[in-house]
Amino acid sequence: MRLPLLLLLSTALPAFAAGPLTTEAERSGFTHTGRYAEVEALCEAFAARYPKAVRCLDFGTTPQGRPMKALAASTSGALDPESARREGLPVVLVQGGIHAGEIDGKDAGFLALREVLEGKAAAGALDRQVLLFVPVFNVDGHERFGAWNRPNQRGPVEMGWRTTAQNYNLNRDYLKADAPEMQAMLALVNEWDPLAVVDLHATNGAQFEHDIAIQVEPLHAGDPALRAIGRQWRDAVIADLSEQGSLPLPFYPSFEVYDDPSSGFSDSVAPPRFSTGYFWMRNRLAMLVETHSWRTYPERVRSTRNTVVSVLEQIAEHGQAWQRAARAADLAASQPDPSPAPLSFAASDKVRTIDFRGYAYTREPSEISGALMTRYDEKTPQVWQVPLRDDVQPSLTVSRPGAGYLVPAEHAAFVAGKLRLHGLVFHELGAVDETAVQSFRAGSKTFGATPVEGHQRLTVVGEWAADRVALGGGALFVPIRQPRSRVVMALLEPQAPDSLLAWGWFNNHFEAKEYMEAYVAEAVAREMLAADPALREAFEKRLAEDAAFAASPSDRLGFFYRRHPSYDQSLDRYPVLRVDSDPR
Repeated sequence: MRLPLLLLLSTALPAFAAGPLTTEAERSGFTHTGRYAEVEALCEAFAARYPKAVRCLDFGTTPQGRPMKALAASTSGALDPESARREGLPVVLVQGGIHAGEIDGKDAGFLALREVLEGKAAAGALDRQVLLFVPVFNVDGHERFGAWNRPNQRGPVEMGWRTTAQNYNLNRDYLKADAPEMQAMLALVNEWDPLAVVDLHATNGAQFEHDIAIQVEPLHAGDPALRAIGRQWRDAVIADLSEQGSLPLPFYPSFEVYDDPSSGFSDSVAPPRFSTGYFWMRNRLAMLVETHSWRTYPERVRSTRNTVVSVLEQIAEHGQAWQRAARAADLAASQPDPSPAPLSFAASDKVRTIDFRGYAYTREPSEISGALMTRYDEKTPQVWQVPLRDDVQPSLTVSRPGAGYLVPAEHAAFVAGKLRLHGLVFHELGAVDETAVQSFRAGSKTFGATPVEGHQRLTVVGEWAADRVALGGGALFVPIRQPRSRVVMALLEPQAPDSLLAWGWFNNHFEAKEYMEAYVAEAVAREMLAADPALREAFEKRLAEDAAFAASPSDRLGFFYRRHPSYDQSLDRYPVLRVDSDPR
């Protein structure tokens, strides 16, 4: 039976107050990790031990009723957002347990925080910044505790689960923000406006010697000055880790071809459902830390702790300058920009060969799966020479709207809710007389065959075209000239990979609701052919050149239905519009 929280805290706090602020992980030699009650107790205990340097706060409640805890730490005395802003201190958000089975970050973060406060690491770093530490983001998942929750990982003995109690993967939820936990996190982010966010994970994947990967954005994407800072930050942390005996990588080590080491690796920019794909759009720094799951838990916690300490040292040294660059990026993103906006990225065809520290392996047919199976020999280190594609370029760009987007009244309430979650500026309009707009119609559409995160995704291809509309009162105007203009486009551009459209929120507009019976269409087609020789010529040409069309009765009848006045002209038309002038 689980003890009441107050009883747990009343028994745990005196022990922490009298002794070292250690975790169960430390006390067990990093074979085990503690339950969430330990996080709650340690949060209060750090604040009690260091009342002028640590504040314990709740920033949300999970669907199962648990508090979401964060620790604000700074020896400057700035322990709330207003004080941090007033003092001009950069804030760094370090979060563990977004995937609660990959729990290295919780234990490493508490270890790093204690050592910094004791003066044993990053001396003086907290004088010049605020650390906002979230030990466990996915709290309910953390309490789905078990020994086999991470079969691809060495230790701890038991750990939490990847997804939330509602089965959301929080690291697929930054932009769409379905989960209550993500909504709470975004509120925390909007309140504190961290300069840098560090997201602590452990990988899945193959077996090799490299123990940690560090990826940063902006680096391939975003404001030019912040991209240079992102590279500087990443390289400095990697250098620190190397000096401490790690073998860090600057890319996520997932093979191009599943389970085939010879296929090598590609780098890219994650879409904004991921942490590192989201924060660069806010003109802030994000770091993805991935320890290698096949390293032991003590090794993984140590390398994660070293990363957190290095981050604090870098922010202490450069945070003021980097913060000025972030503010300048906010201003630049609020100005008119005639250049195309990138919506997604991919590695180009440029390939270079790298030395990669793996193990000897064989690939043989499996009598179990029937596929090739890779077996690694961890007793035999081996340097692989493998291809790396790390020349990352935009793979889809679109023009930017001159002024912004119009959301019609029938979708305003839902869209406004999403905009508020991201701290975006918008305005409710009265009636809008007929005005020039751009509307988007899909030339092709593909609905997802299987659900993703509870959604049926939709991919469209099409173009914006000049149009004129009048709107009743209650529509929204979302200006593009605001600091988070990239987030605006990520949400509202229909072809963006994590847009509201892509996640299926507008699927109804791409589903045919009215139709023409086949026997009616037959008669209509004959009338149209008799009345329009050019149409007859186009139909016969299509029959001759398109075998699939010629073999499809429905496509042949649809040829005429789409040209008939009864056809639904709003089908496949995205309801959100673009405008080049402010409609207010």
